[in-house]
Amino acid sequence: MATFLSSIALPAALCAVALVLMLGLINMMRGGSPNRSQTLMRWRVLLQFVAIVITMLAIWALGR
Repeated sequence: MATFLSSIALPAALCAVALVLMLGLINMMRGGSPNRSQTLMRWRVLLQFVAIVITMLAIWALGR
């Protein structure tokens, strides 16, 4: 389980956060819809929470 969390789940979560962040920045630079920016920001915050939870679970599993 620790290997899955640290080598697959965590990089996937970090890539998802980076992707949503880039989409939000592109939307702002192009002058896109403020509603879309707000939605992307909410998704980014949620994905960051998931990434932190996965990180803490991986640290806990590696320490066992």
